Amino acid sequence: MALPASPFPNGCVAGVHAVGWALILPCFWFLDRLIAVCKSTTLERTQRLEQECYLQPLKVFFGSIAFFLLFLLTTPFAFLGFLLWAPLQACRRPFRYHRETPASPEKETHRGFELTGRASFGFASANLCLLPDSLARFNNLSDTQRRAALIGERIVQGVCRPHIRIFVDSPSSCGTLSPSNSMLPTSSSTYGATDRQAPTPVSPRPDPADQHAAVSDSSSGVVCVPPDEPERLPNDPSSPLLNSNQNSNQQGPESHRSAPRALLSQGLRQQDDVPWEVSSLFPANVDILCLEEVFDKRAAQRLADQLRPVFGHILYDVGVYACQPPCGCNSFKFFNSGLFVASRFPVLEAEYNCFPNSRGEDALAAKGLLCTKLLIGHNQKQKKVVGFFNCTHLHAPEGEGEIRCEQLNMVTKWIGDFQLVHKQHDEEVAFDVLCGDFNFDNCSPDDNLEQNHCLFSEYRDPCRAGPGQEKPWVIGTLLEQPTLYEEDINTPEGLQRTLESEDLRKQYVSPPVPAAGLPLVYPENGQPWIGRRIDYILYRESSVSSRCRTEVEEMTFITHLAGLTDHIPVGLRLNIVMDSVSNE
Repeated sequence: MALPASPFPNGCVAGVHAVGWALILPCFWFLDRLIAVCKSTTLERTQRLEQECYLQPLKVFFGSIAFFLLFLLTTPFAFLGFLLWAPLQACRRPFRYHRETPASPEKETHRGFELTGRASFGFASANLCLLPDSLARFNNLSDTQRRAALIGERIVQGVCRPHIRIFVDSPSSCGTLSPSNSMLPTSSSTYGATDRQAPTPVSPRPDPADQHAAVSDSSSGVVCVPPDEPERLPNDPSSPLLNSNQNSNQQGPESHRSAPRALLSQGLRQQDDVPWEVSSLFPANVDILCLEEVFDKRAAQRLADQLRPVFGHILYDVGVYACQPPCGCNSFKFFNSGLFVASRFPVLEAEYNCFPNSRGEDALAAKGLLCTKLLIGHNQKQKKVVGFFNCTHLHAPEGEGEIRCEQLNMVTKWIGDFQLVHKQHDEEVAFDVLCGDFNFDNCSPDDNLEQNHCLFSEYRDPCRAGPGQEKPWVIGTLLEQPTLYEEDINTPEGLQRTLESEDLRKQYVSPPVPAAGLPLVYPENGQPWIGRRIDYILYRESSVSSRCRTEVEEMTFITHLAGLTDHIPVGLRLNIVMDSVSNE
């Protein structure tokens, strides 16, 4: 059964709510502009160096007076609107659901399992800082509505391009070709909401039913076979492009097999069992997108409008407002959770839980956990294949690890409860993924409690070598806010080059946080400088079907949103192989 689009039980309640919010919005907007006119970003201050020095003080003085007067004039209407708006939050479902109706039901699902028993799934997570403009400026960001539209355009530009892997391995080879900024025509995925065109021109791929060798989208593209090796066809079971080797968590040589040379292109590298890259574009053919800090309602709508031609199923405006019933959130919520999920696959079930232990400025927002169950398709025995996708945004202030640990306990419990209720015995589970902004890293002494949480014994972090120890190739994902517009990092290509240089990373990525009263010794002798990685994509294998084997195809640090947010998005692609012989 499809989720209803409106968060309200009927049109009458939705209409009253719309009237209440329409009365509140002008007052809210004038207050937002009043604060924004007094707070400048470093980019604006740089641009003003070319202007007459007296213009900015005049703008601040008269703008403050004008917006303050307008704020006072609209306050009575906002109060009336609040009396209508606040009580209705008790009957509001904690998210909106947008679905693009496909030309046929088959277009919404992945036919990889049905045809071959193998499939590849791409995930991405990004914190966008889409707060009201006045609050975003405290993070050195502005123009929230413009940024939302640009972010949507860039995501679509990246995910709709062909997923091409090229390598050169011949006597005349000059090295690996790296077409990450390829000018090739973009192409939509072979599944998901692919019957609708993205804003950029796309050329459809052949249907996978007509492609005998199609195993996953990631294996499409141009591959140059070295002359000293026999050619392997894409449908050859021994071909590395099928990514059908053993589970990466298993011990032995099979679990640390080197990445195929076709994967070590476009900047992909490998120092252990995880191929990785720094990419100036969003990974091609992302299937599920998790975004955090999409707090502003108008920005969320703009973002949804940009993404819906590619992602046919979108959950946004996630969270609760105002005061909630007992055992719910413990304070008045001015903002929702900021969570935003866009998926190519239909959402069968969704459930949101609000953290009751937030405090300080974080208590103004309804941070929590969103759990979803997605319909992936069917296997070769026509059993339904589903996936569980969970996203969260934890408590932010430094030095409050106890609160985050309590929230991680809730996350573990809520995910277990959701799957216990919604997991059916006649379904196959292909993946169980948890992602989001955890607001702690794996290298700061101040985050020692969170680093040792039992969550990491259930979910696997491809970037983690152990508690407090990152793998040497990992890159921090939190940028230093005052430097966001400097030349080295204000473009996707510039940020990509900066992140690939350890010396430059030290200038722009936030350093670890020392424990209270203790000096920071970082990095240890012989270890690389990484910085704070607070954006995670984790996966669990114990809760998926016993017939499924999971392998990490690639981990990506994404610079495509340079200048638009203070976080570096991350991407993960998993290969799932389902054992058809054991199917009952």
